[in-house]
Amino acid sequence: QVQLVESGGGLVQAGDSLRLSCAASGRTLSTYTMGWFRQSPGKEREFIAAIIPALNRFGAYTIYADSVKGRFTIANNNAKDSLYLQMSSLKLEDTAVYYCAAQLRGAPSVPSEYAYWGQGTQVTVSS
Repeated sequence: QVQLVESGGGLVQAGDSLRLSCAASGRTLSTYTMGWFRQSPGKEREFIAAIIPALNRFGAYTIYADSVKGRFTIANNNAKDSLYLQMSSLKLEDTAVYYCAAQLRGAPSVPSEYAYWGQGTQVTVSS
């Protein structure tokens, strides 16, 4: 079992930056694909970014949704079993509950492929 707890959400103005954190416990995260998702009222859960771990001779790599590419950065610290999402140039449409998630296998951008989820942290961007 993996337990995930997000933190760092809050109310910010458009154009501001914010960093979300996700603390994991229960298992080491080094072999898990870790992802960030978000969900707004009335909308489906949306993929934001993921880190796919290094396998064999291939190094770890990251993927992003087009809507956040160039503005958001996903990073991890396996020594601390932590995941981060650095968000910059925030827009009104970035307002949502943000979730971190973990999976051992599956498509990294598909929410249903993730077995473990945090409780979410609210990010509200105002004008």
